[in-house]
Amino acid sequence: MSVDRHVAWFAEVDRGDLAVVGGKNASLGELTRHLSGAGVRVPEGFATTAQAYWEFVDTTGLRDQVAAQLDLLHAGADLATVGAAIRELFVETDLPADLTDAVRDAYRRLSEHLGHADPDVAVRSSATAEDIPEASFAGQQESFLHVSGERDLLAACRRCFASLFTDRAIHYREDFGFDHLSVALSIGVQAMVRSDLAGAGVMFSLDTETGFPRVVLINASWGLGEAVVAGQVDPDEYVVFTPLLDRPDLRPILSRTCGGKESKIVYADDGQAVHTRSVDTSETERSGLVLDDDEILTLARWAAAVESHYGGPMDMEWAKDGRTGELFLVQARPETVQARREAALLRSYTLTGTAERLVTGLAVGDAIAAGRVCNLASPAEIDRFVDGSVLVTGLTDPDWEPIMKRAAAIVTDHGGRTSHAAIVSRELGVPAIVGAGDATGTLPDGRDVTVSCAEGEQGYVYAGICAYEARDLDLATIPATRTKVMLNLANPAAALRWWRLPADGVGLARMEFIVNNHVKVHPMALVHPDKVDEKSRDRILQLTRGYRDRTEYFVDRLSAGVAHIAASRWPDPVIVRMSDFKTNEYARLIGGQRFEPAEENPMLGWRGASRYYSEGYQAGFALECRAIARVRDQIGLTNVVAMIPFCRTTDEADHVLKTMREYGLRRGRNGLRVYVMAEIPSNIILAEEFAERFDGFSIGSNDLTQLTLGVDRDSAELAGLFDERNPAVVRSIQHLVTVAHRRTRMVGQECKVGLCGQRPSDDPEFARILVRAGIDSISVTPDSFLAVKQNVAAAEESEGERRR
Repeated sequence: MSVDRHVAWFAEVDRGDLAVVGGKNASLGELTRHLSGAGVRVPEGFATTAQAYWEFVDTTGLRDQVAAQLDLLHAGADLATVGAAIRELFVETDLPADLTDAVRDAYRRLSEHLGHADPDVAVRSSATAEDIPEASFAGQQESFLHVSGERDLLAACRRCFASLFTDRAIHYREDFGFDHLSVALSIGVQAMVRSDLAGAGVMFSLDTETGFPRVVLINASWGLGEAVVAGQVDPDEYVVFTPLLDRPDLRPILSRTCGGKESKIVYADDGQAVHTRSVDTSETERSGLVLDDDEILTLARWAAAVESHYGGPMDMEWAKDGRTGELFLVQARPETVQARREAALLRSYTLTGTAERLVTGLAVGDAIAAGRVCNLASPAEIDRFVDGSVLVTGLTDPDWEPIMKRAAAIVTDHGGRTSHAAIVSRELGVPAIVGAGDATGTLPDGRDVTVSCAEGEQGYVYAGICAYEARDLDLATIPATRTKVMLNLANPAAALRWWRLPADGVGLARMEFIVNNHVKVHPMALVHPDKVDEKSRDRILQLTRGYRDRTEYFVDRLSAGVAHIAASRWPDPVIVRMSDFKTNEYARLIGGQRFEPAEENPMLGWRGASRYYSEGYQAGFALECRAIARVRDQIGLTNVVAMIPFCRTTDEADHVLKTMREYGLRRGRNGLRVYVMAEIPSNIILAEEFAERFDGFSIGSNDLTQLTLGVDRDSAELAGLFDERNPAVVRSIQHLVTVAHRRTRMVGQECKVGLCGQRPSDDPEFARILVRAGIDSISVTPDSFLAVKQNVAAAEESEGERRR
């Protein structure tokens, strides 16, 4: 579009004008012009043009002076000295009169539009090579906030132009081969969003660690968004499932995680100039969420609209105005890491050694690295850094990047998954752990450590150099099979890692893993906190901080875990086994000892279905049902199938189904299917009766073998007798499949049979037995998926030849 020589309004430009106003301002123009119809709000503003920059450089003699300084740099001069000299040239040189008048006129027009004189504005840089997919220049130049009045605005413009030559920007262009005098800078001037009175943050239209494309990841903190970008705070994190955003009857928020948010950045006025400072947050702010559900969903819908418009994943910044309560997008640029990742290859890392766990934080990436700790307080200590070391520091900013690119791994005390350390680590392909607490105090210089980001959402630093394996999986080589091959998943944080695997759903999602690792509290201790000891009660109060109803903590955490797993495979079925702790395992949960009996043989004791309708646990089972109902009915993930473990009799099945109905899970309502584990001989002998009550079976091969043969699966002395290929076990499987499929044919009600276990990956003959029996699905751990697929494909081919 034709624009003024010096100034263009955001409403006049779009992404086709990148050469005119730079990537950042072109994107703001694109949002303003084309996405307002989708409800996206962008603060009003204007931009100086690249031509204005070149006129400034060429009419004042700056070009030759800058070139002379760059020649000194290439001749060996110190980068810091050259950068400071160039920036001083820009700051001390007056803008040309025509440009000065254009900026003043535009600012006055903005003042008229906003309805008050000398409005506060944000003055941001936008380089013409910035925010394009092949090179992320984000954060290389400066921004100036809360600028008011024409004089201060013109001064901020000169400082913005000067920031094209910050030390880090010069270093970055040198590394990527950009000609310094071929990159122009446009200045964006936007109405100020008073997020210092509310909150701000960043969001991505995909999962930043795995590239999973069907979520929006939002980070939020109180005050200005710079605290989140710089990694100075541990922000809130909200994850929203985008395929269900167009359903007004649903709230597809997979999880809301309350961050520490110990501080916030606000404005401070010293009487001469407005600047920013960090202050401590209140207890109420630390324990509360920055955004409510409606605001989370609004931002997620904006993110989905922006991604749809641009045709690819996006990295966005948002802010909330504390005066009006309005939300705004203040930046949008293409996501530059996952966009370059090879989609057909999946590299899997597995830690094979064990050692003392020293530090825990948020994992960035999914790799493992080992090396010697280099604990630095400042990037000025670069001379101490040895290539291939593990960088340990408090937090990072762009000045750290020359060190970060030389590190084997990075560990920071502070920051979230969208902090500077996280973003740069992803771009470099370096595993990192952020928000690790006191890593700088725990990991001394020179200590050998292993950094693992391959164990889900949490990253761990282990003592010493641990053994690990890295394996590339070419997805194009995975054969198609008639038999469904599904995944066994337990860790919600790791579920998204495997989204690229062409699995047919999840055959076993273990609820007890989520309870043990993400809830940590015995459900009955939340129902009856008065019955637990004081130490447990204190731990429960700490974990449930911010929850008025302690039981809501259990439902919230459990539903979030189940939802992450279900979203990773949507719309394929995800079979969630209701809790199957043994009493000794339940007792180890916080507050659990008060509610669990001591049993001689917990394997055959009060477990599975028998707990769900009993007085001693029914209130706890009610919380499990509430969580599943929330995932299906509120979030909308109706691919979740509930499964009942260790159901000994048909009477017990009736009791459990009745109890589930009382707590909101009625079989058949909203498409709910309920399966039963086939792991007890009675499930096989009474297969027809169980099939009348349930929609499918999942064979637990370990328990079925143990109880059919009377062999303790953990006994070393009896290991030779424990064999899933024993004829008694094989005939049990064959009988169950026959009965279930006969019911499907005769009644017209689908009744499927699957098997959960590792044997098909280790034993091709067992895979052939299952295929020959007509098993509907086999469920295995993700690292065994390829082997099982290959074994099943070979078995199906062999069976086809046998029948021919």
